[in-house]
Amino acid sequence: MSAIASDYLPVLLFFVVGIAFALIFVGAPMAVSSLIGTAKPEAVKLSEYESGFPAFSDARTKFDVQFYLVAILFIVFDLEAAFLFPWAVSLHWGGEPAWWAMMEFLGELVIGLVYAWKVGALEWE
Repeated sequence: MSAIASDYLPVLLFFVVGIAFALIFVGAPMAVSSLIGTAKPEAVKLSEYESGFPAFSDARTKFDVQFYLVAILFIVFDLEAAFLFPWAVSLHWGGEPAWWAMMEFLGELVIGLVYAWKVGALEWE
């Protein structure tokens, strides 16, 4: 064997082992599931299981933009509230300046909430 071929032998071995693991962990479960028949629909498999009643509309209906606005506002205020916990734990290191910085931060949050409330972003029609 030449020196170049022996240098690339670990890379070739790596690819062979990778393809073997892909076939074992991806291909084998797919083959077994097709043999067992889990993809065959039956009346029990297609029945309602979460709410107990059949769906009354298509799952791909469009939502009102207001739904997304309320969801975004919830995420923003939820993430901002998550900043309070590390601040509360480390308050003794920052002292009084950290206290006033957080009070300013909370004041800005209150101003944002009042603004969202006044423009009607929290109203659900």
